[in-house]
Amino acid sequence: MRLEHICRVNESDILGKHVYGDDGRILLKAGMSLSSAYIKRLEELGVYYVYVEDERLEDIDIVDEKLIVLKQATMKSLKNISRGIGSIVGSCGDEYLENMDQLLNYIMEIEDVNKCLNDVKTHDNYTFLHSINTGIMSVFLGMSLGMKKWAVRELGICGMLHDVGKIKVPAGIINKNGKLSDEEFEVMKKHPIYGVEILSKNYKIPASAIEGVEQHHEKINGKGYPYGLQGDEISRFGKIVGICDVYDAVTSDRSYRKRFEPNQAYELILSGSGSQFDEKLVRTFKETFSVYPLGCCVKLSNGVEGYVISQNKGFPDRPIIRVLYDHETRKPVRFYEINLLEKINLIIQCVI
Repeated sequence: MRLEHICRVNESDILGKHVYGDDGRILLKAGMSLSSAYIKRLEELGVYYVYVEDERLEDIDIVDEKLIVLKQATMKSLKNISRGIGSIVGSCGDEYLENMDQLLNYIMEIEDVNKCLNDVKTHDNYTFLHSINTGIMSVFLGMSLGMKKWAVRELGICGMLHDVGKIKVPAGIINKNGKLSDEEFEVMKKHPIYGVEILSKNYKIPASAIEGVEQHHEKINGKGYPYGLQGDEISRFGKIVGICDVYDAVTSDRSYRKRFEPNQAYELILSGSGSQFDEKLVRTFKETFSVYPLGCCVKLSNGVEGYVISQNKGFPDRPIIRVLYDHETRKPVRFYEINLLEKINLIIQCVI
Protein backbone atom coordinates (compact mmCIF):
# COMPACT_ATOMS: atom_id res chain seq x y z
CA MET A 1 0.00 0.00 0.00
CA ARG A 2 1.31 3.45 -0.89
CA LEU A 3 0.24 6.93 0.10
CA GLU A 4 -0.16 9.14 -2.95
CA HIS A 5 -1.06 12.76 -3.55
CA ILE A 6 -4.41 12.92 -5.32
CA CYS A 7 -2.76 14.39 -8.44
CA ARG A 8 -0.65 11.21 -8.77
CA VAL A 9 -3.56 8.80 -8.44
CA ASN A 10 -4.44 7.03 -11.68
CA GLU A 11 -7.71 5.67 -12.94
CA SER A 12 -8.07 1.99 -11.98
CA ASP A 13 -5.88 2.43 -8.89
CA ILE A 14 -7.45 0.54 -5.99
CA LEU A 15 -8.31 2.54 -2.87
CA GLY A 16 -6.37 1.11 0.07
CA LYS A 17 -8.12 2.77 3.06
CA HIS A 18 -11.72 3.85 3.62
CA VAL A 19 -12.70 7.51 3.27
CA TYR A 20 -15.05 8.52 6.09
CA GLY A 21 -17.80 11.09 6.38
CA ASP A 22 -18.17 13.26 9.47
CA ASP A 23 -20.27 10.68 11.31
CA GLY A 24 -17.98 7.73 10.66
CA ARG A 25 -19.93 6.49 7.64
CA ILE A 26 -17.79 5.16 4.81
CA LEU A 27 -18.02 7.47 1.79
CA LEU A 28 -15.63 5.48 -0.37
CA LYS A 29 -14.75 1.93 0.56
CA ALA A 30 -11.29 0.39 0.45
CA GLY A 31 -10.98 -2.00 -2.49
CA MET A 32 -12.85 0.25 -4.92
CA SER A 33 -11.37 0.93 -8.33
CA LEU A 34 -10.85 4.68 -8.60
CA SER A 35 -12.53 6.03 -11.72
CA SER A 36 -12.00 9.63 -12.85
CA ALA A 37 -15.36 10.50 -11.25
CA TYR A 38 -14.25 9.09 -7.88
CA ILE A 39 -10.92 10.92 -8.06
CA LYS A 40 -12.77 14.18 -8.80
CA ARG A 41 -15.10 13.51 -5.88
CA LEU A 42 -12.14 13.00 -3.55
CA GLU A 43 -10.74 16.36 -4.62
CA GLU A 44 -14.14 17.98 -3.95
CA LEU A 45 -14.10 16.47 -0.45
CA GLY A 46 -10.77 18.15 0.21
CA VAL A 47 -8.78 14.91 0.10
CA TYR A 48 -5.17 15.52 -0.86
CA TYR A 49 -3.61 12.14 -0.07
CA VAL A 50 -5.05 8.63 -0.29
CA TYR A 51 -3.72 5.13 0.20
CA VAL A 52 -3.81 2.92 -2.88
CA GLU A 53 -2.99 -0.75 -3.14
CA ASP A 54 0.31 -1.86 -4.65
CA GLU A 55 1.56 -5.44 -4.61
CA ARG A 56 5.15 -4.20 -4.47
CA LEU A 57 4.29 -2.65 -1.10
CA GLU A 58 1.93 -5.31 0.16
CA ASP A 59 3.99 -5.70 3.34
CA ILE A 60 2.76 -2.25 4.40
CA ASP A 61 -0.37 -3.36 6.22
CA ILE A 62 -1.95 -0.58 8.24
CA VAL A 63 -5.59 -1.63 7.96
CA ASP A 64 -7.23 -3.02 11.09
CA GLU A 65 -10.94 -3.78 10.70
CA LYS A 66 -11.69 -3.75 14.43
CA LEU A 67 -9.98 -0.39 14.77
CA ILE A 68 -12.08 0.94 11.89
CA VAL A 69 -15.32 -0.06 13.62
CA LEU A 70 -14.25 1.47 16.93
CA LYS A 71 -13.22 4.72 15.26
CA GLN A 72 -16.52 4.90 13.41
CA ALA A 73 -18.48 4.61 16.66
CA THR A 74 -16.33 7.26 18.33
CA MET A 75 -16.63 9.64 15.37
CA LYS A 76 -20.41 9.29 15.49
CA SER A 77 -20.40 10.03 19.21
CA LEU A 78 -18.28 13.15 18.75
CA LYS A 79 -20.51 14.35 15.94
CA ASN A 80 -23.66 13.86 18.01
CA ILE A 81 -22.16 15.77 20.92
CA SER A 82 -21.07 18.62 18.67
CA ARG A 83 -24.48 18.95 17.03
CA GLY A 84 -26.46 18.71 20.24
CA ILE A 85 -28.10 15.44 19.15
CA GLY A 86 -26.83 13.82 22.32
CA SER A 87 -25.44 15.12 25.56
CA ILE A 88 -22.26 14.14 27.33
CA VAL A 89 -24.53 14.01 30.39
CA GLY A 90 -26.89 11.11 31.18
CA SER A 91 -27.35 7.83 29.33
CA CYS A 92 -26.09 9.26 26.03
CA GLY A 93 -22.95 10.44 27.76
CA ASP A 94 -22.38 6.97 29.19
CA GLU A 95 -22.69 5.46 25.71
CA TYR A 96 -20.24 7.96 24.25
CA LEU A 97 -17.70 7.34 26.99
CA GLU A 98 -18.07 3.59 26.45
CA ASN A 99 -17.29 4.05 22.76
CA MET A 100 -14.18 6.06 23.62
CA ASP A 101 -13.12 3.53 26.24
CA GLN A 102 -13.36 0.64 23.79
CA LEU A 103 -11.24 2.53 21.26
CA LEU A 104 -8.67 3.59 23.86
CA ASN A 105 -8.38 0.08 25.33
CA TYR A 106 -7.82 -1.41 21.88
CA ILE A 107 -5.16 1.17 21.03
CA MET A 108 -3.30 0.35 24.24
CA GLU A 109 -3.64 -3.35 23.42
CA ILE A 110 -2.22 -3.28 19.87
CA GLU A 111 0.52 -0.72 20.66
CA ASP A 112 1.06 0.06 16.96
CA VAL A 113 1.00 3.77 16.22
CA ASN A 114 1.35 3.18 12.46
CA LYS A 115 -2.04 1.45 12.35
CA CYS A 116 -3.78 4.03 14.49
CA LEU A 117 -3.12 7.26 12.61
CA ASN A 118 -3.02 8.48 8.98
CA ASP A 119 -6.72 8.19 8.17
CA VAL A 120 -7.91 10.13 5.13
CA LYS A 121 -9.17 13.53 6.23
CA THR A 122 -11.87 15.45 4.32
CA HIS A 123 -13.28 18.95 4.84
CA ASP A 124 -16.24 17.42 6.67
CA ASN A 125 -14.59 14.84 8.91
CA TYR A 126 -11.55 16.92 9.89
CA THR A 127 -12.94 18.05 13.25
CA PHE A 128 -13.72 14.56 14.47
CA LEU A 129 -10.65 12.78 13.10
CA HIS A 130 -8.50 15.55 14.55
CA SER A 131 -10.02 14.95 17.98
CA ILE A 132 -9.54 11.19 17.68
CA ASN A 133 -5.96 11.55 16.43
CA THR A 134 -5.11 13.95 19.25
CA GLY A 135 -6.43 11.37 21.71
CA ILE A 136 -4.52 8.54 20.05
CA MET A 137 -1.26 10.48 19.97
CA SER A 138 -1.72 11.45 23.61
CA VAL A 139 -2.17 7.76 24.50
CA PHE A 140 1.06 6.73 22.79
CA LEU A 141 2.95 9.63 24.34
CA GLY A 142 1.57 8.68 27.75
CA MET A 143 2.63 5.06 27.32
CA SER A 144 6.11 6.17 26.24
CA LEU A 145 6.31 8.22 29.44
CA GLY A 146 5.56 5.09 31.46
CA MET A 147 2.21 6.30 32.76
CA LYS A 148 -0.16 3.81 34.42
CA LYS A 149 -2.92 2.36 32.26
CA TRP A 150 -5.67 4.21 34.13
CA ALA A 151 -3.82 7.49 33.65
CA VAL A 152 -3.29 6.81 29.94
CA ARG A 153 -7.01 6.13 29.60
CA GLU A 154 -7.85 9.47 31.26
CA LEU A 155 -5.30 11.20 29.04
CA GLY A 156 -6.90 9.69 25.94
CA ILE A 157 -10.34 10.93 26.97
CA CYS A 158 -8.84 14.38 27.50
CA GLY A 159 -7.33 14.30 24.00
CA MET A 160 -10.53 13.18 22.30
CA LEU A 161 -12.64 15.79 24.09
CA HIS A 162 -10.11 18.63 24.06
CA ASP A 163 -12.10 20.74 21.58
CA VAL A 164 -15.61 19.98 22.85
CA GLY A 165 -15.97 23.60 23.99
CA LYS A 166 -16.08 24.72 20.36
CA ILE A 167 -19.74 23.69 20.45
CA LYS A 168 -20.39 27.06 22.10
CA VAL A 169 -18.33 29.07 19.58
CA PRO A 170 -20.39 30.55 16.70
CA ALA A 171 -20.23 28.46 13.52
CA GLY A 172 -19.20 31.52 11.52
CA ILE A 173 -15.96 31.67 13.52
CA ILE A 174 -15.30 27.92 13.52
CA ASN A 175 -15.83 27.61 9.76
CA LYS A 176 -14.31 30.91 8.67
CA ASN A 177 -12.26 30.55 5.49
CA GLY A 178 -9.37 32.74 6.50
CA LYS A 179 -7.60 34.31 9.46
CA LEU A 180 -9.74 35.27 12.44
CA SER A 181 -10.01 38.92 13.42
CA ASP A 182 -8.76 39.92 16.86
CA GLU A 183 -12.34 40.00 18.12
CA GLU A 184 -13.12 36.58 16.67
CA PHE A 185 -9.95 35.12 18.14
CA GLU A 186 -10.92 36.40 21.59
CA VAL A 187 -14.15 34.43 21.26
CA MET A 188 -12.27 31.32 20.05
CA LYS A 189 -9.91 31.55 23.04
CA LYS A 190 -12.84 30.84 25.35
CA HIS A 191 -13.44 27.30 24.02
CA PRO A 192 -11.27 25.60 26.70
CA ILE A 193 -13.42 27.29 29.37
CA TYR A 194 -16.58 26.22 27.59
CA GLY A 195 -15.17 22.69 27.50
CA VAL A 196 -14.87 22.65 31.28
CA GLU A 197 -18.44 23.89 31.65
CA ILE A 198 -19.74 21.09 29.42
CA LEU A 199 -17.64 18.23 30.79
CA SER A 200 -18.03 19.12 34.47
CA LYS A 201 -21.68 18.11 34.23
CA ASN A 202 -20.68 14.46 33.81
CA TYR A 203 -19.23 13.04 37.02
CA LYS A 204 -17.76 10.07 35.11
CA ILE A 205 -15.28 12.26 33.27
CA PRO A 206 -12.08 12.42 35.34
CA ALA A 207 -11.06 15.73 36.83
CA SER A 208 -7.60 15.27 35.33
CA ALA A 209 -9.12 15.07 31.83
CA ILE A 210 -11.22 18.19 32.41
CA GLU A 211 -8.18 20.08 33.67
CA GLY A 212 -6.25 19.03 30.56
CA VAL A 213 -9.08 20.24 28.32
CA GLU A 214 -8.99 23.60 30.10
CA GLN A 215 -5.22 23.95 29.68
CA HIS A 216 -4.40 22.42 26.28
CA HIS A 217 -3.69 25.85 24.75
CA GLU A 218 -1.47 27.06 27.58
CA LYS A 219 2.27 27.44 26.81
CA ILE A 220 5.04 27.05 29.34
CA ASN A 221 6.33 30.56 28.52
CA GLY A 222 3.01 32.02 29.65
CA LYS A 223 1.92 33.09 26.16
CA GLY A 224 -0.94 30.61 25.81
CA TYR A 225 -4.59 30.93 26.70
CA PRO A 226 -7.09 31.21 28.35
CA TYR A 227 -5.15 32.08 31.54
CA GLY A 228 -1.54 32.60 30.49
CA LEU A 229 -0.28 29.85 32.81
CA GLN A 230 3.47 29.13 32.94
CA GLY A 231 5.68 26.10 33.49
CA ASP A 232 4.46 23.77 36.21
CA GLU A 233 1.25 25.75 36.58
CA ILE A 234 0.11 23.73 33.55
CA SER A 235 -0.97 20.15 34.22
CA ARG A 236 0.83 17.22 32.62
CA PHE A 237 -2.30 16.39 30.62
CA GLY A 238 -2.55 19.96 29.35
CA LYS A 239 1.08 19.88 28.20
CA ILE A 240 0.78 16.49 26.47
CA VAL A 241 -2.51 17.17 24.69
CA GLY A 242 -1.22 20.62 23.69
CA ILE A 243 1.70 19.10 21.79
CA CYS A 244 -0.42 16.45 20.08
CA ASP A 245 -3.13 18.97 19.18
CA VAL A 246 -0.67 21.29 17.45
CA TYR A 247 1.11 18.51 15.58
CA ASP A 248 -2.05 16.91 14.16
CA ALA A 249 -3.56 20.30 13.31
CA VAL A 250 -0.60 21.57 11.28
CA THR A 251 -0.17 18.26 9.40
CA SER A 252 -3.74 18.53 8.07
CA ASP A 253 -4.83 20.48 5.00
CA ARG A 254 -7.42 23.15 5.75
CA SER A 255 -9.51 25.32 3.47
CA TYR A 256 -7.48 28.39 4.49
CA ARG A 257 -3.97 26.89 4.38
CA LYS A 258 -1.93 23.96 3.15
CA ARG A 259 -0.65 21.46 5.64
CA PHE A 260 2.93 21.53 6.85
CA GLU A 261 5.35 19.01 5.39
CA PRO A 262 6.01 16.24 7.97
CA ASN A 263 9.54 17.50 8.67
CA GLN A 264 8.27 21.08 9.04
CA ALA A 265 5.65 19.97 11.57
CA TYR A 266 8.29 18.07 13.50
CA GLU A 267 10.58 21.09 13.48
CA LEU A 268 7.73 23.24 14.74
CA ILE A 269 7.36 21.01 17.81
CA LEU A 270 11.12 20.71 18.35
CA SER A 271 11.65 24.46 17.97
CA GLY A 272 9.03 25.05 20.66
CA SER A 273 10.87 22.92 23.20
CA GLY A 274 11.56 24.91 26.34
CA SER A 275 9.44 27.86 25.21
CA GLN A 276 6.01 26.63 24.18
CA PHE A 277 6.35 22.96 25.09
CA ASP A 278 7.90 21.01 27.95
CA GLU A 279 11.42 19.85 27.02
CA LYS A 280 11.07 16.31 28.42
CA LEU A 281 7.77 15.80 26.64
CA VAL A 282 9.25 16.98 23.34
CA ARG A 283 12.14 14.51 23.71
CA THR A 284 9.69 11.70 24.34
CA PHE A 285 7.54 12.88 21.44
CA LYS A 286 10.57 12.58 19.16
CA GLU A 287 11.25 9.05 20.40
CA THR A 288 7.61 7.98 19.98
CA PHE A 289 6.48 9.27 16.58
CA SER A 290 8.11 9.06 13.18
CA VAL A 291 8.28 11.97 10.79
CA TYR A 292 7.23 10.18 7.62
CA PRO A 293 4.16 7.88 7.57
CA LEU A 294 4.40 4.37 6.16
CA GLY A 295 3.68 4.26 2.45
CA CYS A 296 4.44 7.89 1.68
CA CYS A 297 6.72 8.75 -1.23
CA VAL A 298 9.81 10.80 -0.43
CA LYS A 299 12.53 12.36 -2.55
CA LEU A 300 16.13 11.99 -1.42
CA SER A 301 18.97 14.47 -1.79
CA ASN A 302 20.38 12.41 -4.70
CA GLY A 303 17.10 12.67 -6.64
CA VAL A 304 15.94 9.12 -5.96
CA GLU A 305 12.30 8.67 -4.95
CA GLY A 306 11.07 5.85 -2.75
CA TYR A 307 8.29 4.76 -0.42
CA VAL A 308 8.68 4.51 3.35
CA ILE A 309 8.29 0.85 4.35
CA SER A 310 9.70 0.82 7.88
CA GLN A 311 10.85 3.11 10.68
CA ASN A 312 14.11 3.15 12.60
CA LYS A 313 13.22 3.52 16.27
CA GLY A 314 14.84 6.54 17.83
CA PHE A 315 15.60 8.08 14.43
CA PRO A 316 12.28 9.58 13.31
CA ASP A 317 13.64 11.18 10.15
CA ARG A 318 15.75 8.20 8.96
CA PRO A 319 13.31 5.52 7.72
CA ILE A 320 13.85 2.63 5.34
CA ILE A 321 12.52 3.31 1.84
CA ARG A 322 11.78 1.09 -1.14
CA VAL A 323 12.60 2.38 -4.63
CA LEU A 324 10.14 1.29 -7.34
CA TYR A 325 10.99 3.60 -10.25
CA ASP A 326 13.96 5.10 -12.00
CA HIS A 327 13.90 8.72 -10.81
CA GLU A 328 14.80 10.10 -14.24
CA THR A 329 12.65 8.01 -16.58
CA ARG A 330 9.90 7.06 -14.07
CA LYS A 331 10.06 3.54 -15.50
CA PRO A 332 9.62 0.64 -13.05
CA VAL A 333 12.82 -1.00 -11.82
CA ARG A 334 13.56 -4.14 -9.87
CA PHE A 335 12.83 -2.58 -6.53
CA TYR A 336 15.47 -2.22 -3.87
CA GLU A 337 15.67 -0.70 -0.41
CA ILE A 338 17.68 2.10 1.17
CA ASN A 339 18.13 2.27 4.93
CA LEU A 340 18.75 5.94 5.67
CA LEU A 341 20.27 5.03 9.01
CA GLU A 342 23.11 3.41 7.06
CA LYS A 343 23.30 6.03 4.29
CA ILE A 344 24.25 9.06 6.34
CA ASN A 345 25.16 11.03 3.21
CA LEU A 346 21.50 11.02 2.12
CA ILE A 347 18.66 13.06 3.51
CA ILE A 348 14.98 13.36 2.68
CA GLN A 349 14.32 16.56 0.79
CA CYS A 350 10.54 16.45 0.58
CA VAL A 351 7.40 14.35 0.44
CA ILE A 352 6.13 13.83 -3.10
